[in-house]
Amino acid sequence: MDIDEAVTHTRDRLAKEGSTMGDLLGNFRNRVSRVLIGDPEWERVLECARKLPITMGALPFGFELPLHEPKPVADFGASLASGTAPARSFEEIARTDKADATARAIARLFEQMETEDSPLRQIVGRKLMLEYDIGSADGGTGPLPGMFLRPGERPILGARGQEDHVGTVVDALVSCVGWEANRAERDNVRQAYLAQPEDTRMDSFGVFPSRSRSIRLAVMGFKSQKEICSYLTNTGWPGETSAVEAVISRFKERAEIVRTGANVDVQEAGLGPTLGLTLIVKQRYTKDSRYWLDGLTDWDPFLEALGHEDLVVAEKLAALADWVTKPTTLFGKSGRFVLLRGIHHIKLVISEDQLQKAKAYVFMVLSGAVPL
Repeated sequence: MDIDEAVTHTRDRLAKEGSTMGDLLGNFRNRVSRVLIGDPEWERVLECARKLPITMGALPFGFELPLHEPKPVADFGASLASGTAPARSFEEIARTDKADATARAIARLFEQMETEDSPLRQIVGRKLMLEYDIGSADGGTGPLPGMFLRPGERPILGARGQEDHVGTVVDALVSCVGWEANRAERDNVRQAYLAQPEDTRMDSFGVFPSRSRSIRLAVMGFKSQKEICSYLTNTGWPGETSAVEAVISRFKERAEIVRTGANVDVQEAGLGPTLGLTLIVKQRYTKDSRYWLDGLTDWDPFLEALGHEDLVVAEKLAALADWVTKPTTLFGKSGRFVLLRGIHHIKLVISEDQLQKAKAYVFMVLSGAVPL
């Protein structure tokens, strides 16, 4: 059974377990430390998840955990793919409830993916990732989640002349959330791509319709401090690269860093002042069948290095170390499932020329395609 067949089988199994992602997550309360997500905060996650079909659990889902924040809050992330049952549920809502802005945005995006010979689908495939601001939002979730696309089918690499591919993805995201096209913004995204050195890749494109307008770009694969700092200088990032060098140097002294990634916010006036740094301790390749498998100790050196940073809450870091587990067998109404948990990446956020935040992005992967 290949990956697509396994996902379809899991989706069919999950439909027998409940109706919403809230039903699914309700089974995992005892597997999520209250140091990371407290009980009131967990209820807010469930409130959001109850608006999503349970069949979305056949694709990876997880949490953004602010390690610098003493409160046990979290944001929630999930995925869906066009042409599937979860996608059709959003498309049906978009037809019947004109007030549901999220469903309408998803339906508009998937319509572009499903057109004949869709250039968007040829680049990013059918998958869309949603990020719901819950813990990071004041007074509740925003009206629209963040929406992300990854060029998994046709990787966008530095120095390969793929400006048209960049434009296709950006135009799709901008139009689906109802923003007007902005020439300056689009040109700045293009320049951010053209500045990429060879052997780097545009890992993801994102928009946050409930925040100030920008295009979030994740550029991965920088081989050295000099390379990433040169990139930031060439793109006109307004921060001090010396602050970036200082952070990278500290972590390199404590752990082996394979590559480095940058998250930048592209706006009409240029790059925003906040920078996300992803220090990569394990290379992940989307097409790898073992993409979601972590060794139980892979993250230990980096977590130990992170523990030297004064801004990190020690109790949260200790709880995070226990997140990565061996595959676990679960039993539902329809039979056995296997659950994987791991750390996808940790982002260090630099603003005002200093490290101000540290966020862990953790995932769960559930499979019902196991022999009975």
